[in-house]
Amino acid sequence: MTRTMAQRDIAVGIDPVRNWHLALAWAADEALLRGMGLRLVVAISPQHDLQHVNDATYRFAQQKAAAETLRAALAWSQNRHPGVKASCALLDGAPATVLASLSRKVGMVVLGSRHLSRTEEFLSADSLVVPVTAKAQCPVAVVGDAEHVTQETPYLVVGIDGSDSSRASLTWAIEEADRRRCALRAIAVWQPPVFSLHSGDTMFRAERRLLSETTAGLAEKYPDVHLTHEVAIGSPVEMLANAAEHALAVVVGRRGRGGYTGMRVGSVVHGLLHRAHCPVITVPAG
Repeated sequence: MTRTMAQRDIAVGIDPVRNWHLALAWAADEALLRGMGLRLVVAISPQHDLQHVNDATYRFAQQKAAAETLRAALAWSQNRHPGVKASCALLDGAPATVLASLSRKVGMVVLGSRHLSRTEEFLSADSLVVPVTAKAQCPVAVVGDAEHVTQETPYLVVGIDGSDSSRASLTWAIEEADRRRCALRAIAVWQPPVFSLHSGDTMFRAERRLLSETTAGLAEKYPDVHLTHEVAIGSPVEMLANAAEHALAVVVGRRGRGGYTGMRVGSVVHGLLHRAHCPVITVPAG
């Protein structure tokens, strides 16, 4: 399918109040790696302050500060990678809504993470990570810490659960591993149920078969990628986070508005966003 020029961009949300350097650095590096453009975005929420009749002065100050931040971020990104075409956009609207809508037009959305608790994520008016990750129609990368680059053999981790979204995430991850010339660990996690009509050995073998079937043929298609697959036993969040402790990133699928087989909606993706120290990349089905 021919992609439009807009879909060749990586959009990165710039926070005019907090540090944006880590997310922008990751996005700029990814844009260089993929030969894509970079779009720096700040969205300003509409004001609904009934205590003040005229908030035009406050609004103007917000816009001025956002524009200054965008100019600084643009100069910083161009200094990092002069060959990456970059642009800025100062948009009106709730940041989460604006970036989720923008995901229909770009190839990836990159966000920084403040490592908020779950309560803070739900109560914060300017929370971005969870709502954008849940609604985006393109891959979303959440960068909370610097990339691990000290390992002798760099690798990515991808979670597999047999769903269409995990197959999409596997395709995305192995293409990324091929670009980065790094290894890829495909991991299926089996969490033993409290009650089951099947033996643990039967269920474990089923997970191994699922993983083998999902990854079949990829080694031949991507001969330069060292692909391994394994079944871990335990909590999906803990197992994937532990496996990705020194990874370049962990990649997981997202079904609809978020989910993972056997878990409540969005729990694994949400858990990784708070638990993983490397970038967390979610890939929607289709």
